Amino acid sequence: MNHVNHLHHHSGHGDQAPHQSAKASLNRVALSATVHCLSGCAIGEVAGMVIGTALGWSNMATIALAVVLAFISGFALTMLPLLRHRFSLRRALGLALAADTASISIMELVDNTVMLLIPGAMNAGLDSLLFWTSLAGALVIAGIAAFPVNRWLISRGQGHAVVHAHH
Repeated sequence: MNHVNHLHHHSGHGDQAPHQSAKASLNRVALSATVHCLSGCAIGEVAGMVIGTALGWSNMATIALAVVLAFISGFALTMLPLLRHRFSLRRALGLALAADTASISIMELVDNTVMLLIPGAMNAGLDSLLFWTSLAGALVIAGIAAFPVNRWLISRGQGHAVVHAHH
């Protein structure tokens, strides 16, 4: 029985201790998945924001680049261990898409919305504390927004549970 099924198996029991333990374990798995996904998002998001800002691109062009790079780096972080375990590129990509699409989408929507809502953040230079604190804060808020979705998906054997089943 994999870890997620084990959590689900205990969740219907009347005994509080196993239920609380399963809930805590589910929260740990969801937090780990969220941090993993946020790491991939942050790599691409920061790279896109830095490149777009350095090149003087418009806010929308910079955000578009950041989103594309966030998806690429997020999927890549999920795929690398699978490829090391000799999964085919096609299979690793399919698992990464299943594991990360919802989480990355939420993170990117929230992160970029926050960046647009902070006055001057998108137009601040790379040497600006406003740029970096806004970006860091936006990423933290994005991770917080994605956690409940990751938890819900994992509890149903979806999201990162799909990848964890292959470890």
